[in-house]
Amino acid sequence: QVQLVESGGASVQAGGSLRLSCAASGNPYRTYSNYCMAWFRQAPGKEREGVAAVYAGGGTTYYADSVKDRFTVSQDAAKKTLYLQMNSLKPEDTAMYYCATSRCRLDYGEHWDDRYEYNIWGQGTQVTVSS
Repeated sequence: QVQLVESGGASVQAGGSLRLSCAASGNPYRTYSNYCMAWFRQAPGKEREGVAAVYAGGGTTYYADSVKDRFTVSQDAAKKTLYLQMNSLKPEDTAMYYCATSRCRLDYGEHWDDRYEYNIWGQGTQVTVSS
C-alpha cells in the first residue's frame, strides 16, 4: 500500500520561509517516475486547492497563480520525496498542506489542480503564518 507522509509545517511570521517534505513509500514507488505528485492546501471553511505539482520524474512543474514566484516544488527521486519550498509567506498561506499522488495521464497539465485527479493522499501538515 502506498503511503505519503508530510512534514515540515510550522508557525512562522509573514515574510518567512518553510520547506515541506512528503515522503513516499510502498510497492508502486518502485516506478516512482511514473507518478505525478502535487501539493494541495485547505484553509478552514474553504475548498481544498492545488498549490503546485510536478510531472513524473521531476519534469514539468505547475503552480497556482497565488504562489508563483514564491513557492518551488521539487523531487528527490532517490529519496522518493517531494518538497515544497515556500518563501515570502503571507497570512493567506495559512492552511493544512497535503501531498497527493496519482499515475500520470497524458493531459495531466490540464487537471493537475483537480483534487479528484489523485487517489493517494497524505495526512497533512499545518502551516500558520502570522502578520
